[in-house]
Amino acid sequence: MEKRVYNFNPGPATLPLPALRKAQAELLDYEGTGISILETSHRSKEFDTVINEASALLRRIYGVPDDYKILWLQGGASTQFYMIPMNIMLPGKGADYINTGTWSKKAIKEAKLLGDVNVAATSEDKNFSYIPKEIGLNPEASYVHITSNNTIFGTQWQEYPETGDVPLVTDMSSDIMSRKLDVKKFGLIYAGAQKNMGPSGVTAVIIREDLVGRAKEDVPTMVKYKTHADKNSMFNTPPCFPIYLCKLVLEWISENGGVSGNETRNMGKADMLYKVIDDSGGFFRGHAEKDSRSIMNVTFRLPSEELEAKCIKEALEHDLFGLKGHRSVGGMRASIYNSMPIEGVAKLSEFLAEFKENNG
Repeated sequence: MEKRVYNFNPGPATLPLPALRKAQAELLDYEGTGISILETSHRSKEFDTVINEASALLRRIYGVPDDYKILWLQGGASTQFYMIPMNIMLPGKGADYINTGTWSKKAIKEAKLLGDVNVAATSEDKNFSYIPKEIGLNPEASYVHITSNNTIFGTQWQEYPETGDVPLVTDMSSDIMSRKLDVKKFGLIYAGAQKNMGPSGVTAVIIREDLVGRAKEDVPTMVKYKTHADKNSMFNTPPCFPIYLCKLVLEWISENGGVSGNETRNMGKADMLYKVIDDSGGFFRGHAEKDSRSIMNVTFRLPSEELEAKCIKEALEHDLFGLKGHRSVGGMRASIYNSMPIEGVAKLSEFLAEFKENNG
């Protein structure tokens, strides 16, 4: 029996065991072809079926309307930071960005290279511990950009901003498919797969059709959305194995209640872990304000850095991995994405409660 630990790393993150086992079983001989999916041509009927099934699953499970394209791209979410303004920032018009942490700041930096950026709101004054409520949007902006969930600081938009006729563009790398939403409220959703939907190496983009062809003629071919939309994400060789694994993860989500099932489990896991923090009498101190807390990344501090180091070390001894916080916040961070089983969060909650009793 293989050894498995509970992996709380922020990404690449834990994947569903059934998906991994299916990939393992099919690795050497994919569906009787006699070759691995790693060796299969992206022009083959076998891979054509894989990418079409992955797109169909994502469309069905997430309720993606017919007038949206689903793209499977390379370069991670960081490449989208400049592809978005290159493709959908209109001449003479800038874009609104809401700054809620590290990844928002990176997106803003790239967009500023390509046009005017209005930072419509920021939570930097309190080290990104909250989601801003006062937002100064420009009704003439090309689009509004937000980061849905903030892995480093443990905050998450509870309700998405109303942007009227201005397209809402959202980085959902760390909370895609974690809860129900109305895709029609968004002009573009993008997500690096490695946190919540698959392995590293592929980025999903869900884009409304009227935005696909916005790019000017002088935008390079490879970074035009239309290039990839016209060729079913196979203008050049796509990341075949990561797309295949995303398909397996999507199958697992479909078999386990879809997005509604994810949301129920995720809320239960988050409530369990935050209760330990809230009931600790201040021994554990959450970074995020309560009305901005993430159900994906729980960030917290202990009374001293020495205790934090001790807690992380002892957690490893209990097969609880990846709990060290980011240097921007310090302390500890538990990433409890879609694929993290509730048993893992129960074990972590029990461990933290015992650690507090022994060290408080």
